[in-house]
Amino acid sequence: MSNVRFRSSESFPPVVKNLIIINALAWMAQLTLDEKFQITMKGALWPAETPYFEPYQIFTSMFLHAPSFGMIYHILFNMFALYMFGRVLENVWGAKRFLFFYLACGVGSAITHLLMQHFSNGFSPAIGASGAIMGVLVAFAYLFPNTKLMIIPIPIPIKAKWVVLGFIIIDLFGGFGQVKGDDIAHFAHLGGALTGFIILLIWNKTNKRTLY
Repeated sequence: MSNVRFRSSESFPPVVKNLIIINALAWMAQLTLDEKFQITMKGALWPAETPYFEPYQIFTSMFLHAPSFGMIYHILFNMFALYMFGRVLENVWGAKRFLFFYLACGVGSAITHLLMQHFSNGFSPAIGASGAIMGVLVAFAYLFPNTKLMIIPIPIPIKAKWVVLGFIIIDLFGGFGQVKGDDIAHFAHLGGALTGFIILLIWNKTNKRTLY
């Protein structure tokens, strides 16, 4: 576990900035062009056993979100988390390392979703940056475990390590509980978190100075 002291970043580093722009543009394209070009259907991650699956969806799905103003919270939460925590990591690691980490977590999230859909005979497509974002949250909690965060509607600050652990527990219950009407890809979240944690362990073991 790292003892790095957290310093609030004032900058808006390029990778985080461009990731937010790409996600926002993709979402606007979904809203305006979906009916004509079927962006969401073609870019979403479909189970490998379906006729809709394409390998490129492992990457495209992490840049798409629910194409509806009624579900705008989907993209807003993900981009807010990317801005708040991703920019800290990018300033610590640098652009290339952060971009690799973010994309790797997104890919790990997608592969986990595909595997779980295969073993559960599922037919649910997935979209969203949430898997990559879970990796970012895990990394932040790993580097700055005792940083206190305010989580609405909880009225008291909570340390980052407990916040992330809480998210993971929620996803475990959601994934294995299979609550009716729950359309969240919980195992995709868990896959992103696990991928991020494994990468952190490898980096920390091979060269601590490159971790922070």
